[in-house]
Amino acid sequence: MAILRTKEIRAMEVEDIQKKLEELRAEHSKIVSKSAAAGIYDNPGEIKELKRTIARVLTIMNEKNQGEQK
Repeated sequence: MAILRTKEIRAMEVEDIQKKLEELRAEHSKIVSKSAAAGIYDNPGEIKELKRTIARVLTIMNEKNQGEQK
């Protein structure tokens, strides 16, 4: 999992951001299902960071969409 910083996300095009969001969500669901099946996940901080990255991507996508509408 690569941590995406705000500057990196803002430099991307909307289509690229959407693809990255799909990848992050797939990775998050895989990790969550693995941790649910095993009981304890090796790195719980990874789940937290994935959630934050997804939120960061969604926020920037909404900002770009608002900018296009104005």
